[in-house]
Amino acid sequence: MMLKKAQPEFGTHDDVALVRSAKQGDMAAFEELVNRHTDMILRVAMHITNSHEDAEEAVQDAFLKAFQHLQSFEERARFSTWLTRIAINEALIRLRRPQRTRTVSIDNEAEEFRSLGDQIVDGRPNPEQAYRGTQLREALHTALTSLSDKYRVVFLMRDVEGFSTLDTAEMLKLSVPSVKARLLRARLKLRECLSPYLQRGEAGTSSSLAPERASDELRAA
Repeated sequence: MMLKKAQPEFGTHDDVALVRSAKQGDMAAFEELVNRHTDMILRVAMHITNSHEDAEEAVQDAFLKAFQHLQSFEERARFSTWLTRIAINEALIRLRRPQRTRTVSIDNEAEEFRSLGDQIVDGRPNPEQAYRGTQLREALHTALTSLSDKYRVVFLMRDVEGFSTLDTAEMLKLSVPSVKARLLRARLKLRECLSPYLQRGEAGTSSSLAPERASDELRAA
């Protein structure tokens, strides 16, 4: 999984100017939009698909569709919201493919263990802590997989990527109450799936592990 929350990095006004130029055929303007938003939508796609290959394909197709339908983009919405909605749809398409296989990069595995080591004061990995952390992340990913798409995506957008309820509603074309209801359902389901970790009370695990803490673990994974 990726390391950082997705946060808007540029102002809406800046995007509007670039979108208007791109609509006039300015390819450099569209390339700048690609550069600005690739990291954000790649993180979103990666969280949904849990596959670098699928996430990269989703991002490529999202930008292609955005370019093809740019003239229909209404500037009342933010470009980042519109683009993320397309990327989410592309990621979900790949997630639902039959006989889908996931590939894991060796570099990513190495990075995961380096991040575990960074949490230890002397910089040397403690095998027990590393094992426990790996177990927890595996449990979190399993719990997320158990959620249906409509609950998982809302949880990922709100609690993992850090988008506001309003932004999440706009991206998913939902009402704000629907986002809140789905988020609550997702958190309750995750709490139920993670109940063994809530009950163990082992060193290094929190007796009050909640979905909010789970999202922190996912961002650090």
